[in-house]
Amino acid sequence: MPKINSKVRVAITMGDPSGIGPAIIHGALKELGGEADFCVIGDRWVFDKAGKRASDGAGNCRFIDLNNVPRKDFKFGGPRPDYGRASVEYLKEALRLIKEGAMDCMVTCPVSKEAIDSGGISGFRGQTEYLAASTRTKDFLMLLLNGSLRFSLLTRHMPLKDVPSGLTEGNIYRTIILTHRYIKQLFSIRRPRLAVCGLNPHASDNGLLGQEENDIIGPAVERAEKKAGGISGPLPADSAAFKAAQGLYDCVVAIYHDQALIPLKMFRAYGGVNITAGLPFVRCSPLHGTAFDIAAKPKLARPDSLIEAARLAIKCSLSLRKN
Repeated sequence: MPKINSKVRVAITMGDPSGIGPAIIHGALKELGGEADFCVIGDRWVFDKAGKRASDGAGNCRFIDLNNVPRKDFKFGGPRPDYGRASVEYLKEALRLIKEGAMDCMVTCPVSKEAIDSGGISGFRGQTEYLAASTRTKDFLMLLLNGSLRFSLLTRHMPLKDVPSGLTEGNIYRTIILTHRYIKQLFSIRRPRLAVCGLNPHASDNGLLGQEENDIIGPAVERAEKKAGGISGPLPADSAAFKAAQGLYDCVVAIYHDQALIPLKMFRAYGGVNITAGLPFVRCSPLHGTAFDIAAKPKLARPDSLIEAARLAIKCSLSLRKN
């Protein structure tokens, strides 16, 4: 009988062609070797400009060349409308492969929202939201981790001025319960301990600095504690992050983007990962952006975060096979 290939099949999208995606894929594949069956989706001409071919030192890695980046005046290091359109086409192709059963999971390199918007794709708020909408997924969660420090996000790519008006007891409760569920599923923690951040400094000092904690966040935490257990808050965001780093919590629920991203990037300089929990497949990505400032110097682009994202995607995909 022919040998069945049990390796996880990982689709890696190149992200913005002008960013560091091509360079970090080269570096990651060299390190990852044959840990999975990798398939890179991008523009081969651009990819080769960033380094040696993926097949060099990367086992039997496949490359799907969409050949969608104009050669004239191409350069690394800045957003352009055609680069934005190209990066979305890589996502679409990865989705197609997963829906057809040709790939098991997806690892996405960074895109530029500016380039995508200028490319005529309006309403694009991020790859997380795009993938959720494309798969008609309602109950999804953005989980960010760096080593043992984990955060989930209540709001994601939202202007800070809009965050307070976007808070409801219902959406906070839902995020806490989803966080509890996915921490159990993905990390095999039987009884997760969660900390929920407040919105205001010092979690409002019992109403002195705002009423959101008393009126909205606190009641949601109480409901979640009764439902799942192990929920604390609302806590000052700095205290919650510090205690989580000390191992007192398994995950922190952040009210807005930078409550999570700042401590995650301070905790370890490299290696952070984003996982979109709740999709019909595993999707992970590096915890950094396109880094246009160094994209023209590929030797400066460290692949650590992409390597961790790929390994987490493999691990979680294998866990799903057992369920």
